Amino acid sequence: MSDHKHIPAKEYETFVLDGVEYQTYTTKKYNQRKPYQPINHGLILAFIPGSIIEVMVKVGDKVKLGDTLVVLEAMKMLNQLKAPFNGVVTKLNMTVGEKVVKSQILVELQPEIVDSDE
Repeated sequence: MSDHKHIPAKEYETFVLDGVEYQTYTTKKYNQRKPYQPINHGLILAFIPGSIIEVMVKVGDKVKLGDTLVVLEAMKMLNQLKAPFNGVVTKLNMTVGEKVVKSQILVELQPEIVDSDE
């Protein structure tokens, strides 16, 4: 009689990439991964922990590409967080003097709607 333990066969996982269906084995690490989420450029995040020194905008303000929205002090440096596109400030999630953590959402922007008739 054999002392070998029975190891259940792995099941194939099926996934679709660029319209092609594949069957493969997946690892435990792959199965526990954080799902991909596309970048939302309308969310201005703290890229490093720090303190809010100045808020240059308020809800409803129209901003242009490159306008400074918030000044964040981190590691004794002042970092200006700028608008990535023309838009409108829809929400502020911090106040002056507040300590923020990395990846905290500070400002929410809505892209400017361009009228095609102009």
